[in-house]
Amino acid sequence: MNTNKNSYTIVYATVMVVIVAFLLAFVSSALKPTQDKNVALDKKKQILAALNVRGLNDAQDIESKYNECVMSDMIVKADGSVVAEGKSKENDGFKVENKNISANCLPVYICKVNGETKYVVPMTGRGLWGGLWGYMAINADLQTVYGAYFSHESETAGLGALIAEEKFQDQFKGKQLFANSNDSEIALTVVKNGKVEPEKKNYQVDGITGATLTSNGVANMIHDGLQQYIGYFSKTKK
Repeated sequence: MNTNKNSYTIVYATVMVVIVAFLLAFVSSALKPTQDKNVALDKKKQILAALNVRGLNDAQDIESKYNECVMSDMIVKADGSVVAEGKSKENDGFKVENKNISANCLPVYICKVNGETKYVVPMTGRGLWGGLWGYMAINADLQTVYGAYFSHESETAGLGALIAEEKFQDQFKGKQLFANSNDSEIALTVVKNGKVEPEKKNYQVDGITGATLTSNGVANMIHDGLQQYIGYFSKTKK
């Protein structure tokens, strides 16, 4: 075969592309179980962070604590009706990806911390540069926040990215979901840093200086995310 011909170059390049594509597909397939396991482990770690259980890095410790705290991963609808009981802890609501959360598919994690019931719900939104997500842990009264966790795709380091830090998240502890106990509209929100109104301090949190759009994104995520669960909260209270 004449290796100087264009046909040889084309055939050679084609064969190499096919071989490389096959190898990449094989490697991806071989690594997928490990990748899926790591993704699931990170999700459990985030849920635990919302429950104020932090600092766990060992996989066995994370799994053990998750199994201890999470009783079920229910799926409910916006009207409060139950789609799945989630008794297996990670085969119902846990498997719902953020992009698939909707009025007819809302994950709820029923948890126990020191013998007290907590409800953890996921939230998604958008910041300045990309997606936001998080979890809010709510006390058994379904009125007050027990803990919160937020993260982001690509917010600015030292500014919007600070939503992922414990200092910002800790502000939500003990805050009220509603302005009044008989309300059905989420009042919990993030305002411009230093602009928390004294009469609204029970449900307002300081935003991040210099990151107004990210702070607004968190505020919208909290409102829109929690508002979907009002029907479930109302039914659970009765």
